[in-house]
Amino acid sequence: MNEKTRELLKTLPKIDEVLLILERDGALKGVSRDIATEQCRKTVEEMRNAILNSEKIGGKVSGPFSVDKAVQEVRKKLLALHKYSLRRVVNATGIILHTNLGRAPLCGEALRRIIDVSEGYSNLEFDLDKGKRGIRYDHVKDTLCCVSGSEDAIIVNNNAAAVLLVLNTLSEGKEAIVSRGELIEIGGEFRIPEVMEKSGAILREVGTTNRTHFFDYENAVCDRTGLIMKVHTSNFKVLGFTDEISLTDLVKLGKEKDIPVMNDLGSGCFVSLDNYGLEREPTVQDVLKTGVDVVTFSGDKLLGGPQAGIIMGKKDVLARIKKNPLNRALRIDKLTLAALEATMMHYLDLDRAVHDVRVLRSLTEPVSEVRKRADSLLSLLEQLSLQSMTFSIIEEYSMAGGGSLPTQEIPTVVIAVHTHGISPSRLERELRKLEVPVIARICEDKVLFDLRTIPEEEFMFIRNGIQHIAGLL
Repeated sequence: MNEKTRELLKTLPKIDEVLLILERDGALKGVSRDIATEQCRKTVEEMRNAILNSEKIGGKVSGPFSVDKAVQEVRKKLLALHKYSLRRVVNATGIILHTNLGRAPLCGEALRRIIDVSEGYSNLEFDLDKGKRGIRYDHVKDTLCCVSGSEDAIIVNNNAAAVLLVLNTLSEGKEAIVSRGELIEIGGEFRIPEVMEKSGAILREVGTTNRTHFFDYENAVCDRTGLIMKVHTSNFKVLGFTDEISLTDLVKLGKEKDIPVMNDLGSGCFVSLDNYGLEREPTVQDVLKTGVDVVTFSGDKLLGGPQAGIIMGKKDVLARIKKNPLNRALRIDKLTLAALEATMMHYLDLDRAVHDVRVLRSLTEPVSEVRKRADSLLSLLEQLSLQSMTFSIIEEYSMAGGGSLPTQEIPTVVIAVHTHGISPSRLERELRKLEVPVIARICEDKVLFDLRTIPEEEFMFIRNGIQHIAGLL
């Protein structure tokens, strides 16, 4: 250790000194002394490491390290502890099911049900009619089955869990037959082959990436086969010289060979989106009509509910899945259940669901209505009369996101922010720093606010945020 390093280390403040100043200034309110002491230790340790690391790489480090500097750093840490990390943001990207932004926003009734159920006790696993222990799935099972035509339903914490649970139950130690063209990967490194491996199922690939024939499945069936699996490639499409076998044909093969057939549907749509000018997405109802033994899908994608993995299908098959010990480890909590039940009630009337479930409303809303909101927001922003920014309306395209409708471009209207004296990237960063962050996108040196994903009640977050940022320039 050189002399300069030793001298800098001597300037490190004492923890008791830092604590004393913080206590005198009232900065320890709302935090225990033990936590404050630990934050002081961390800060001084960071200062010490900065000095030692600087010597190792031959760099420079600013010093000396005064008590005031340490107090300032600890104060920042204590303030950060009281600031929520998980926060509401404005999704101005135009990606309706934005995985990084929490996918589907919940409908109002789902939010009210969460509060109502969580404020006190609930009959989560208590049968009020019989006065004895009940089953948590039963609170939403009847509605799911009524809307879909399924015999039974189980709900776990996400679709990856649903796929894992089904594979483990029906094909552990046995082969699961899947087309090579359906061995998908979705966001978050969810890969079908790796989930199969963890489940204990043995992957049996058939066909090729672009073409899989009926005889490929038929020839693969043997005494080691536990399951035939079809995966909906919801986040990409293979075009050109392609061929795949329908779920109906696979169900026939499964019945003939007495092998269960599973369909990982992924997005879980209950509404015929092609009726609204969008691409055809297979609905849960259509899939179940094929006679498939079990289907799995997400609750927070096209369904528009909370994060959940929904398993539906034949009663005898689902009875086996329910008995799997993994089921308890993967089950949902009462808040998710409350939100899912409230969301599914909207689907008793599909027209009502399209209007009340925000994801469906965003997907199907006429572009003329989107333009009306754009005009309103533009008026609010122009009233600010800013010199650093001007605004205009541009026609653009939104995306469904969340691994749904991968090639569908949805006409939309955006407000383009033209910056003067500030770069678009700087504005985009400042928007993310707001109390209610606004997440936008940059295109051709303009920051864009896509109105397809911005409801009117969020306009003031954008207007006030822009005004705040302009004041910093």
